Amino acid sequence: MKIKFLGAASSVTGSCHLITTDKRKVLLDCGLFQGSNGLDELNHEPFGFDPAELDFVLISHAHIDHSGRIPLLVKRGFQGKIYCTDATADLLDVMLRDSAYIQEKETEWKNRKNERAGRPSADPLYTVRDAEIAIRHLEPVLYNQLLDLGEDIKVVFNDGGHILGSSIIELFIKENEQSTKLVFSGDLGMKNKPILRDPTIIKKADFVIMEATYGNRIHEEISVDIENLINIILKTTKRGGNVVIPSFAVGRTQELIYLLNRFYEEHEEYRADLNDIMVYVDSPMATTATEVFRRNAQVFDDETKAYILKGDNPLDFKNLKFTRTSEESKALNFDPKPKIIISASGMCEAGRIKHHLKHNLWNPKASIVFVGYQSEGTLGRSLVEGDKEVSVFGERIHVEAEIYNLEGFSGHADREELMDWVGGFQRPPYEIFIVHGEEDAKRDLAESIRNAYGYNCIDVQQVSEYTLTIDGTVTSEDIASRISSPEAMWKIKKKIYSVHDELETILYNTHLAVSDLSPEQVANINNLILEIEKNILNLGSAVTREKEQKY
Repeated sequence: MKIKFLGAASSVTGSCHLITTDKRKVLLDCGLFQGSNGLDELNHEPFGFDPAELDFVLISHAHIDHSGRIPLLVKRGFQGKIYCTDATADLLDVMLRDSAYIQEKETEWKNRKNERAGRPSADPLYTVRDAEIAIRHLEPVLYNQLLDLGEDIKVVFNDGGHILGSSIIELFIKENEQSTKLVFSGDLGMKNKPILRDPTIIKKADFVIMEATYGNRIHEEISVDIENLINIILKTTKRGGNVVIPSFAVGRTQELIYLLNRFYEEHEEYRADLNDIMVYVDSPMATTATEVFRRNAQVFDDETKAYILKGDNPLDFKNLKFTRTSEESKALNFDPKPKIIISASGMCEAGRIKHHLKHNLWNPKASIVFVGYQSEGTLGRSLVEGDKEVSVFGERIHVEAEIYNLEGFSGHADREELMDWVGGFQRPPYEIFIVHGEEDAKRDLAESIRNAYGYNCIDVQQVSEYTLTIDGTVTSEDIASRISSPEAMWKIKKKIYSVHDELETILYNTHLAVSDLSPEQVANINNLILEIEKNILNLGSAVTREKEQKY
């Protein structure tokens, strides 16, 4: 078996790893390179393999640096299935279309410049039509579902805790009568984050591909950073300025909405000060993504589920307004009232955020608050590093606004959490490949793992290929026990108890809502109940069959 690292090797973008066995070619992620012009040019290069020869693709999560070249992959000949979680598939349906739209618009802008300069026109990397065709290849699966992709490969998607639907992928690969287990971390989330569950601890692996975004950094506690954010909001609005938050449309924006909602509800002492401050989510993508979040509550953590079952919408509050049209967006910059503007993109490279920065960066009353990672070569990185002169839409702007970087909101695990995740292995993996990090982060994390656990860590450099050979392997029995062990059965029992409790809560609350429901809502509830009834009966039949087989 071979692994070829084709992206996110020496950076945090363009995730793409090729697994080659004696029978199969499998791609882990197919991300877009984002950042400087040099990185962007990599998107137009050949993949480093023939897309038509791939058997299937596994996508860890929907962020564009992990999924954004899927339309190009299909455009260049891939014809198989693309497996991801159901929530990831829902997000990709939105995000790939949006990415394609951006590709088309940016190409139109470049071609106008090319025409004036007498240069030939260019084609977009891919079009909206290409994205729509690619989306048809998506094959949604559930967390913890054993996916049999033939006698030689089985796959399990585990919760990665990074964004909605994010996954840690386990691959059980049979080659030359031996079974080997490869684990791909994807992007690991932080523990105790709102909305999402903690990253799954994996106990056994022969080989690991592991991210290192914050491999040498420690985050502030999120409880500290939400208080810091509130204080920034109050200080800025009292002096008459706007708080502009560049935020990833998927994940970070929904987290901010949730935390602001909770803070407004639980801190009465701030209510009078916050009561008149509007929060605008100015991103069509974020607006649509928030709706996707609401439709995928099955993957939320227990705390968020409890809020929903009480009848509280954790992704909405009275001061919150979503803007869709460009007219609504433009109006925000001519509204004199101090406000909070949450807008994409998170690294300030595209989208409406650039307009808001143009109107606020020069203003000493304003604050710009970063709540996510800023890649090298991006406008966001320049601002975080303290540059006082930046270019926005070709215009030089002197930075007078206050700049803040709240790392506690990060969707990525920090060094300690990455180390804890590695510490979950019950025996040493043969090799851990460190990817998806800047050079110092990867190097420092690899060294920390070696010193703490003695594991063999490889700091992957550029495009490179490795042949995996081991003496002992994860056995077929290990694969079976992954699903049918006493521990696994106990988890199933806990899930059944949990579902029972949730249904009890819904039954208790039903009388409160029935009189206020529209005919359409009643019909939707009825359809959902019928679906639940069907699945419950199927579950009962499955358990009964198991009992009959024993006797």
